[in-house]
Amino acid sequence: MRTTGGVDKSRIENDPNFKRTRENMSEFGASATVGKALRQGFGSIIKNIKDSSITGRLTGVMKRLNSLGSGTRGQRVFNILTNKIILEGFEFNIKVPFTTIFYPEYTAPTLDSNRSIATWVVPDFNTSNYLRAPEGATHFKLVLVSTILSNYEYVPDLKKYEPVVPADNIVNGITYSAAIPIGGAVGADTTLSVDLGFSSVLPVTVANVVATGILFYQQINSELYELSSSNAMRISTIG
Repeated sequence: MRTTGGVDKSRIENDPNFKRTRENMSEFGASATVGKALRQGFGSIIKNIKDSSITGRLTGVMKRLNSLGSGTRGQRVFNILTNKIILEGFEFNIKVPFTTIFYPEYTAPTLDSNRSIATWVVPDFNTSNYLRAPEGATHFKLVLVSTILSNYEYVPDLKKYEPVVPADNIVNGITYSAAIPIGGAVGADTTLSVDLGFSSVLPVTVANVVATGILFYQQINSELYELSSSNAMRISTIG
């Protein structure tokens, strides 16, 4: 087997001159793996919101996160919680940023002391003033998603990266608000909560990644049909 340009695969794997190439391949492949794990954690909703570039964008974010990890090149740790600032604010659809669609005053979701329960409170607001709904939308739902993402470390015996806490990795939950009519005030605060069910404090080697989003609907003859445009979601809290 030869790579483009005629270099033997075995040479890339063994020649000291290709050491940097092997290091880059190891960490790039791991970045794709960690990004895929995060996408799987949001799997129950991501198909309704993602854009075509999400896989590549998440891989790039994870590679930047990995570059800050401890260890030698090619084996640096993915420490999610320590470097959460790199991942917070990630948009699932870069063409439809959440903050350009939904912009009333609210605070980011919070986590309980175990980092297991995520809670998001959106104070009452006027949907006519603080919402950019797509044409034809009559209702919307707010959504709160929570998923666990483990740190990843290189395992020499396996020659690949593995989650540090596989039992917790990708544990997730989701909740939706009731369908809220578009036009005028909501009429009350909206509170969403996701409980992942952990009875003790999560280890620092995992992070609870919490995303907030919005889905739009059109009511036809008392039935609500989800629209495909302007749905948006972003990573709002990591704890």
